Amino acid sequence: MVWLINGLVCKLLDLVPRHREIVARILGGEHSLALTRAIGLSEVLMALWIFSGIFGRVNAVTQIVIVLTMNIIEQFLAPDLLLFGRLNGAFALLFVLLIYYREFHMTENAGLS
Repeated sequence: MVWLINGLVCKLLDLVPRHREIVARILGGEHSLALTRAIGLSEVLMALWIFSGIFGRVNAVTQIVIVLTMNIIEQFLAPDLLLFGRLNGAFALLFVLLIYYREFHMTENAGLS
């Protein structure tokens, strides 16, 4: 749901301008709306991939790499625009741990009950 809401509501529909401002800061302002919408579409596609259940572990690793990369870049280039400022990194880490646990521990243990 995180990918779907952030992609659709915040970026594609541009209901949270802060996301566009972050993109403008990192990639330049000239095409920030189009780039933000492209990122939003990618996030919606990520949500659909998650819901499909296809290649779950590849999906989890992809999510982890994207979240960590995105947050490292944002911490250096746009910390003042982040919802929780420098604490965003901590929330990103918790999200990554949740993704990892769900795919690599819950999935393995699902058949043991």
